[in-house]
Amino acid sequence: MTLRTTLSKMLQQEDINFLLTNRIPRRLLTQFMGWFSKIEQPLVRDTSMALWQLFSELDLSEAKKSKFRSVHDCFTRELREGARPIDSDPNVIVSPCDAIVGALGPIEDTKLLQIKGFPYTLEDLLGAPELVERHCNGRYVTLRLTSGMYHRFHAPHDCRVEGVTYISGDTWNVNPIALRRIEKLFCKNERAVIETRLARTGDFLTLVPVAAILVSSIRLHCLKEPLQLACTGPNGIRCSAEYKKGEEMGWFEHGSTIVMLAPASLRLSGNVQSGSVIRQGQPLMLLP
Repeated sequence: MTLRTTLSKMLQQEDINFLLTNRIPRRLLTQFMGWFSKIEQPLVRDTSMALWQLFSELDLSEAKKSKFRSVHDCFTRELREGARPIDSDPNVIVSPCDAIVGALGPIEDTKLLQIKGFPYTLEDLLGAPELVERHCNGRYVTLRLTSGMYHRFHAPHDCRVEGVTYISGDTWNVNPIALRRIEKLFCKNERAVIETRLARTGDFLTLVPVAAILVSSIRLHCLKEPLQLACTGPNGIRCSAEYKKGEEMGWFEHGSTIVMLAPASLRLSGNVQSGSVIRQGQPLMLLP
């Protein structure tokens, strides 16, 4: 049995995984990682990346470049041209990111699930009453990015970003083990609420990137400053930015989760099931 296999089996034990990734000074460790990951000293970079590859499925074969200045440079890597073909069907809303599909389905009044048996509400997630009303009885899908995945996210369709709300919070791990133990976890963590309107139909889509442990900031191209733990919130920022389908919107500085909220008239694509892996640009939802 290899060292990687042994470590993987240990981390799959719920008590050990939860202890190692949550019962620690989460915010302090996240802020430290934000600094440490930018160190460009070759020995620090190479050792850190070797450990990262030991604990995760890190595939750099699709990266735009093969050499990285730092761990952070690798975290936020771009992909080579054509690595993520975008479904061109105008009726298709595509996945904004590479992810493992989590909880999904209709929103029952204002109730969603983070995992079976663990509900949370739009009020807790979004805060703003007008957004709660907008997505009441709508549809949602949860997209979880693991640490080894591509961390940039893109426009799911031609759209306009009309506003962003930053909500400061904790940095709990967002893996399935934590989701089964921490109630309303997405509503406790640092997150951004990105309000978009589809250019074709005028429907509203709301993307909620949720940060997690080791996620030192969320970067959005439509904002000048990064959204990070040092910020206070909730902080509403009005903006107007046009995006074409598949165009890059921003990135996490580590793996995390995006909750997408949509009208009930949009249905999930047949390939989207809880536990399945989806790539950025593949069908996620279908317009009526």
